[in-house]
Formats: sequence, structure tokens, C-alpha cells
Amino acid sequence: MKQLMMIGFGAMAAEVYAHMPQDLQLKWIVVPARSVEKVQAQVAPEVQVISSIDECQGTPDYVIEVAGQAAVKEHAQKVLEKGWTIGLISVGTLADNEFLIQLKNTAEQHDAHLHLLAGAIAGIDGISAAKEGGLEKVTYKGCKSPNSWRGSYAEQLVDLDLVSEATVFFRGTAREAALKFPANANVAATIALAGLGMDQTLVELTVDPTINKNKHTIVAEGLFGEMTIELVGVPLASNPKTSTLAALSVIRACRNSVEAIQI
Repeated sequence: MKQLMMIGFGAMAAEVYAHMPQDLQLKWIVVPARSVEKVQAQVAPEVQVISSIDECQGTPDYVIEVAGQAAVKEHAQKVLEKGWTIGLISVGTLADNEFLIQLKNTAEQHDAHLHLLAGAIAGIDGISAAKEGGLEKVTYKGCKSPNSWRGSYAEQLVDLDLVSEATVFFRGTAREAALKFPANANVAATIALAGLGMDQTLVELTVDPTINKNKHTIVAEGLFGEMTIELVGVPLASNPKTSTLAALSVIRACRNSVEAIQI
């Protein structure tokens, strides 16, 4: 039986916990010190709830992060320093190039591995494969309802109360998008890191008052040909701000950590 460490225990983590592969046991959960007692009451007694990687009594076979960018900054390097493998769902944290290089160097020095999970989108395998043979252009287009953009930098670029039709309010690089729109950072950053990089991947963000779901479109061109990938995401029932597919991608990563055959 392989053992899992989970960093974070919010809505997404709870969904993962409810669908754990049979051959993988959740053994450790890392949360802020103020949440240790509350989370411990929510899980089985044999799960050790801790607030620091250094408190871990044992060696996890796999570590999964489902806690957000602040937790990545706090814990990821410590995990890699121990030579463990960690899967990140909060890929947008790596828009900070200095931090990305720091994690890469740490992983190499300690023979550890950093897995970047696909999260709320599909087609990452195709983009990554196309890069091997001449990927020339990648554009990510994100489209949401006015309510989904409230509280973000979009409010400074477009009047969300008056918009009456689909309106593009941002065009820029994946790095710019990840830094200005943290809620969309994971999608843009994952596409960029799979393909042409943060400064060569284009991002176009749209507000559309006629929709109530999040729409993701990836358009890629190169020597391989062309591909267009479109996905309309359904939010997680327990947390409307979280994509169901993002949670499922974490479950898939957990399953791949124990399966003999991986796809």
C-alpha cells in the first residue's frame, strides 16, 4: 500500500479524499496550524494532520498540492529537498520565474520530481508533444460570465455591469495574465509551461453575459499541424470557484502514482 501526503484540505482535497484509489492511503495532510484540529476531526484517525513538512513521520510515495499558491511557496521546496515527488495543481505560482528556477534546481539536486497537473483544461499532452517537433504559436482564450470576473483586475478594464455582449478585455502573454488574474493563472501557466513558455504564449480573456459556465479554448499551430481544443467547465458542487475537471485531474494523478499502466 503506497502512502500519500496532501497539502491542503479544502473543497478540492475533500473530493480527492472521497475518491482515493484503493492502493493509495492518505497518511499525511499539511494545513495551517490553526486548522490542524478541525481537519483532524474530518479524517480517519490514522491520518496525521500537520502544519509543517518537517513534522512528517515517514516517507510519502507521492505528495499532492491542493491548497493554492501561498502553500506552494511555503511547502514545495521543502518537499523537493527531501527527494520526494510532488504534483502541483496551483501551477500559476510558477509565473514567478525566479521561484520556478529555484524549484527546478532543488529537484535536480535532490533527485526529486515536480509534476504539473493539467487541472481545469484538456490537451496538455498534445501541446507538449507538439513542442518536440516544432510548435510555433499557442493562444489560450478564457471566457466567463460577468459575475465570474468580479473581484478581479477585469473590473478595471471593462464595466461588468454594462457589458451586453461577449467582449475581449485583455490580450497579453501568459505571464502577464497569470500575474494580473491569479484566479486564471493555473490554466494559462500550465499551457505555457507545456508549450512555448510564459512569454511566448498568448492569452485572450473575454466576458460574456450570455453564459454561466467557464469556457476554455486552446489554439495551437506548428509543423505538426493545427489543433483547437475547447472545454466548457462545470464548477465543483461544493465550491463554485473550483473546476470539477481540476479536482478530477488530481484524482487521476493519484491513480497514476499506483497504477502499473499509466495513460
